[in-house]
Amino acid sequence: MKQNPHLSMQMLTQSTPVAASCRCVRGVADMLLDKMGYVKITDFGFAKRITAKTHSLRGTPEYLAPEVILQTGHDSCVDWWTMGILIYEMIVGQPPFVDDNPMGVYQKIMNGKVEFPRTIDKHTKSIIKKLLVADTTKRLGHVGAGGGATEIKKHKFFREFDFSALMAKTIEAPVVPSVKDDTDTSNFDLYPDSIEEAALPSFEGGADPFEGI
Repeated sequence: MKQNPHLSMQMLTQSTPVAASCRCVRGVADMLLDKMGYVKITDFGFAKRITAKTHSLRGTPEYLAPEVILQTGHDSCVDWWTMGILIYEMIVGQPPFVDDNPMGVYQKIMNGKVEFPRTIDKHTKSIIKKLLVADTTKRLGHVGAGGGATEIKKHKFFREFDFSALMAKTIEAPVVPSVKDDTDTSNFDLYPDSIEEAALPSFEGGADPFEGI
C-alpha cells in the first residue's frame, strides 16, 4: 500500500488535545484521490467531536466496531477498528464481515471470525488481527495499550513505508487522476441536480472544526 489513509486517521483522532473525531469511516466510499493521487477522507456527515465516550449508533454496518453495536460507549478507538476493516477491504475487495442482512453483519462482527485468503502475507494478517480486537484495551492503537498512532506505525506492516516522504508528498502515487484544474469534475459520475438547495453547514463559533484536516 504505497498510499494509505493511516496519517489521515491519525490527524482525525489527534486533531486537538481535548477532543477527538469519532466518525466511523464508511470505507473506500469515503475516500477520494487529489490531483497528485493522494488519499483524501471525505463525507464528515457523521463526524462528531468528543471529550469522553459517546453512545451514537452511526455508520455503515460492515464498519461498525463491537462497542458501537453493543452501545456500551465508544471513543476514537473505533477508528482503528475501521482502519482494520479498510485494510482488509482494500486488499481482498470486500469487508471481512458481510451479509445480506445488517443484523447478520452485526452477528458476524460480534463473533469476530475473520477469514483470510492465502494470498495475504503474515504482516498484513497481523495488523488486521490486532486492529480487529473486540477488547478496546487490547486493540492496536488504543492509547492505554501503548501509544496510539505511533504504535500502529511501528508495526511491521509499515516496515518499508516512509511516513516523512508521505507528509512531504514526495512519494509517487500509483494512481494519478487526470484533471485539468482544481474545478474539473470529469472523474465523477453525473447525477440529476436536486430540486432543493442543500443547506450550508453551521459551526459553533463560526469556525470550521475540520479546516485543514
